[in-house]
This record gives sequence, structure tokens and C-alpha cells, in this order.
Amino acid sequence: VQLQASGGGLVQAGGSLRLSCAASGSTFSDYAIGWFRQAPGKEREFVGDINWSGGSIDLTDSAKGRFSLSRDNAKKMVYLEMNSMKPEDTAVYYCAADRNWPTLGVFEFWGQGTLVTVSS
Repeated sequence: VQLQASGGGLVQAGGSLRLSCAASGSTFSDYAIGWFRQAPGKEREFVGDINWSGGSIDLTDSAKGRFSLSRDNAKKMVYLEMNSMKPEDTAVYYCAADRNWPTLGVFEFWGQGTLVTVSS
């Protein structure tokens, strides 16, 4: 499966942004999709993931209450909705796919990232 993240940009603190992850190739509904981010000078960190049906979602503590995940298997899309954004959310965001669930943060396929910048 091939993945492409999009929707990044510049947003003010407190604002919202929706990232999209578009898939092509293999049967999209076979895969769990995860989101990661990497801030400048920092290691990549897990943000959250969603299972094949969208019925099970895991989010990190820093994302809970502000971020949400959803997917549309007919469109082969997964969305990361980010609200009440903070400057520390600034990072390149990546989506990834794996056939296993729970993923335990391990993903086989990765897409290109999209840059999110949150200004204070």
C-alpha cells in the first residue's frame, strides 16, 4: 500500500487543522493506519492509530481530547483532526499502515510527511 499525507500548513495556537492520509494500491480496509510526528531536532513520536474498521482508536495522552481519528474506507482516506493546537504540535506528520492490530506502534508502510507549523 502507498500512502500520502497532506493538509499541513501554518496555523495559530488554538486553531485547528485536518490532515489527510490517502492510500493506493492494496486493499485499504486490510490495514490499520497510524500517525506519527517528528519535531525539529527530536525523535519521531507516535500520535495515534485507527484499526481497519475505524471502530478502535488509540491516541497518546498528549493527543487525547484535542485530536481525533477517522477513516473512510470507500475513499481510502484517514483523517487526523487536530484542535486546540499548541506550538509544541509543530512537526512533520507522517501516516503509516500495517496489517496487524493492535499495531503496538509498529508499521510496515510509510508515507511522505506533511509539515504542520503552529505559531504562538
